[in-house]
Amino acid sequence: QMQLVESGGGLVQAGDFLRLSCAASGGTFSSYAMGWFRQAPGKEREFVAAISRSGTHIYYADSVKGRFTISRDNAKNTVYLQMNSLKPEDTAVYSCAARISYVRSVILRSWYEERDKYDYWGQGTQVTVSS
Repeated sequence: QMQLVESGGGLVQAGDFLRLSCAASGGTFSSYAMGWFRQAPGKEREFVAAISRSGTHIYYADSVKGRFTISRDNAKNTVYLQMNSLKPEDTAVYSCAARISYVRSVILRSWYEERDKYDYWGQGTQVTVSS
């Protein structure tokens, strides 16, 4: 049973940056693709970014492309989300998720966007961006 714990959220102003971390324990981190999702009040949880087991394949939602960067450190069992040029519409609870991957890198983008197929989720961290 894998546990995921996010950290790094907070209240910032538009244009600022934040770095989210997601620390994993209780599982073989390098066997999982990792994703970040977010949920704003009254909205469905949406895909933000994902990274393959090996880190060679990375995908972003169009709304964050060019501003957010996902990365992982398999030695530290941690995935990161660097968020730059934050906008008020980025305000949401951000959650990391792990999905078992039987190949080093799944190429199909839609595979990473299937939120219901992720095996483990963190509790989420609040990101609030004021205008």
